[in-house]
Amino acid sequence: MKPTDIAQPDYFHKVVDCQWACPAHTPVPEYIRMIAAGRHDDAYMINWTSNVFPGVLGRTCDRPCEPACRRGRVEEHNQQKPEPVAICRLKRVAADNKGDIRERLPKPPSQSNGKRVACIGAGPASLTVARDLAPLGYEVTIFDQDPRAGGMIRSQIPRFRLPEEVIDEEVGYVIDTGVSFRGGVRINSMKKLLDEEFDAIFVGTGAPRGRDLDVPGRKEAAKNIHIGIDWLSSVSFGHISKVGKRVIVLGGGNTAMDCCRTARRLGGTDVKVIVRSGFEEMKASPWEKEDAMHEGIPILNYLVPKEFVHDKGRLTGVVFEKVQAVYDARGKRQLVPTGDPDETFECDDVLVAVGQENAFSWIERDCGIEFNDWAMPVVNEKTLQSSIPSVLFGGDAAFGPKNIIWAVAHGHEAAISIDRLCNSEGTENRPPPLVNLISQKMGIHEWTYDNDISNDLRHKVPLKEQKIALKNINVEVELGFDQKLAFDEAQRCLNCDIQTVFSSPLCIECDACVDICPMDCITFTEDGEEEDLRGRLNAPAENVTQDLYVAGALKTGRIMAKDEDVCLHCGLCAERCPTGAWDMRKFLLHMTPAGPGCRSRK
Repeated sequence: MKPTDIAQPDYFHKVVDCQWACPAHTPVPEYIRMIAAGRHDDAYMINWTSNVFPGVLGRTCDRPCEPACRRGRVEEHNQQKPEPVAICRLKRVAADNKGDIRERLPKPPSQSNGKRVACIGAGPASLTVARDLAPLGYEVTIFDQDPRAGGMIRSQIPRFRLPEEVIDEEVGYVIDTGVSFRGGVRINSMKKLLDEEFDAIFVGTGAPRGRDLDVPGRKEAAKNIHIGIDWLSSVSFGHISKVGKRVIVLGGGNTAMDCCRTARRLGGTDVKVIVRSGFEEMKASPWEKEDAMHEGIPILNYLVPKEFVHDKGRLTGVVFEKVQAVYDARGKRQLVPTGDPDETFECDDVLVAVGQENAFSWIERDCGIEFNDWAMPVVNEKTLQSSIPSVLFGGDAAFGPKNIIWAVAHGHEAAISIDRLCNSEGTENRPPPLVNLISQKMGIHEWTYDNDISNDLRHKVPLKEQKIALKNINVEVELGFDQKLAFDEAQRCLNCDIQTVFSSPLCIECDACVDICPMDCITFTEDGEEEDLRGRLNAPAENVTQDLYVAGALKTGRIMAKDEDVCLHCGLCAERCPTGAWDMRKFLLHMTPAGPGCRSRK
């Protein structure tokens, strides 16, 4: 194998699996160490720089970082149920315990750079674009049909998961950078907007239309059949304050989980979630399903709605056909009827949460923006530009429903494209990240970080007493970690950004590092093809998605091969090495945002 080029930023970035998996590339281990040290302001600012909404995301993120967390893989054969570090909930700890950080936030610029940017929709994608561009002197105007900014963060996430004061605070930080927010303004024509001569237009309108079901009885019983996201919005804005006793929620995504838990708090005593797929195939996050079931809401699977039953327009129940999953030779799944009798469930209200769609009726099809066969804009995945280069799309509006952290990532990328575009530079060339790799050595057995790995299992987040939580829709259910629990959970982090760096010229091949490694992840052996080499290591490296660290030029002609997948970053190899061939170095990667750093040096 070729020796590993550790000068390439992506090599060690890929070892920091949590940051690699986060769409906004938040430096997770760095802020977790700061939480452990009680430096909550610093931890918050690290998050704010990359993901913009630490308090919001610390409660609502879909956590793509956690399945990637190496803690779960290291524990895989040692614990019955390996669990990642509670990265998301630690983010909330920084938000809940910080002081007044307003002095550390960007101030409105003293003068404009003369460039005007319109953001349509005041959701997380648009707010991220505004946050990145306004401090640079751009005149950013955000338009939204709702009177207050926040988009789906405000309208579709229930208050028992996300208190309004958290939204107000973090949306306020963005607006206070000099952004002009025009609430209660609905944009009805892209052509008219293009005529206003903005230098760039960003469309971050989300996927605001819920899918309906064309099932017999739908029209007749329409009064008590509600589209899930519209119903949640009506609850958020105070238009709906009660629901029938017997409620059926159709759908298996996170919106369905929010609907059923909301219905439980608005008077629903018999609330069921009914899904056409299997439990494991549901799109809802595992913890969202757990929260719903914890509140006494059953989830029934493999049932397809067949008819809405009504009595003179009054909904009385839903008829379901039983199905089962059948797989063909290629592994493709089909849901086929079992032949069992249909089942009827009585109900007073039905909430339909079977998916969301984009609604671009306000964009004229002859304005120059190209659409595909699915009525979605044709968008460059790298630059987020449409067929009109100055019109960009991001978040759910660009590629369909995802989650808040993806919308933030799109916002960052769109801001870079707009900044380069407005400075007459090509948008395809993206700025490289800023990278540091600094030794953490303080003495023979001392490092600047705590390398004593905790054996604790994942700590559970305390919850509000259920009899209180279910009575008031505005009472937050999760209490969050206190500082002691936060410290204990932070100690479970493996410090994946503190890298083991090897210097071949200093190595005398004494194998002391091999002997002391608790995970058997270091091997000195003959070189070979990767597949062969992975099988010859002291502990076979079976996860091919994680690169091997290979160093050659040893005196015996052998190579050093290290399996990055299960390394604890404990530093014992560096402590034991008599020649200093091993060192522990902190790898810190910062994505380059919009601004002078993202442009050419001219």
